[in-house]
Amino acid sequence: MTQQSSTTKNLAVITGADGGMGREITLAVARAGYRVVMVCFNPEKAEPVRCSIIEQSGNKAIEIMQVDLCSLASVNRLAEELLQRNVAIDLLMNNAGTLDPRHIETTDGLARTTSVNYVAPYLLTRKLLPLMHRGSRIVNMVSCTYAIGRIDLPDFFTRGRKGSFWRIPIYSNTKLALTLFTLELADRLKEQGIAVNASDPGIVSTNIIKMHNPVIDTLCDLFFRPFIRTPRQGAATAIDLLLSPEAEGRTGTFNASCRVKPLSSRYTAHPMRRILWDETEKIVKEYIS
Repeated sequence: MTQQSSTTKNLAVITGADGGMGREITLAVARAGYRVVMVCFNPEKAEPVRCSIIEQSGNKAIEIMQVDLCSLASVNRLAEELLQRNVAIDLLMNNAGTLDPRHIETTDGLARTTSVNYVAPYLLTRKLLPLMHRGSRIVNMVSCTYAIGRIDLPDFFTRGRKGSFWRIPIYSNTKLALTLFTLELADRLKEQGIAVNASDPGIVSTNIIKMHNPVIDTLCDLFFRPFIRTPRQGAATAIDLLLSPEAEGRTGTFNASCRVKPLSSRYTAHPMRRILWDETEKIVKEYIS
């Protein structure tokens, strides 16, 4: 792993950096003086966001790198390019996510939601570990819906859940998987001094929560408006985990509203935690040496 002085700010890699919360996270990290890689699906769409963040932060060391999180080959290409540069990574923010309205199968044979929300960030993180060092921080954007998640293999990978398609439970399953990955990876990296934590943004006003049904969207907006956070509010916990001195050394935690939210043994000792790691390793094995 890359050795790096704790006083030198290197690279911050942020997925979904041009979205609502991603933009807020990127702006905060840029203002803190990091060189930033905005990992985005559509570079043309992301360019105005990059220019705005440069203007607001005064930090010109911001670039866009393209990735399709539906494709493990695309994730691998991105990681390989960063590995070839051999620049130390201080911060990795796995922020990108999706809530698909129907079942979509990727070219890897995965459910699209499972690929974007879980397998792709798993692969990207595993690939970039050689560039990280003592003091590096990894933050995974999870969700309070992890609590209703369930991992049924192999259906979780191929269809998101056992049974018929239902978008909310599938999303919840992927967020449970990402939470379990956070806990497992934190344990595996503890001796190396690399922090791994989960951030729950709450219910945030982004395009991801739209149900694409005018009646349902209107009712949800009416009843849940008092509980819906702005992207800036939703991003606050992730920003705290990435940048605050108070979060230094904290690892293997679930965080909400900028505070640690203790998890019960139902999750810290979840029976699928190690199994899920092993099964995911099989899926990404051709990309991990």
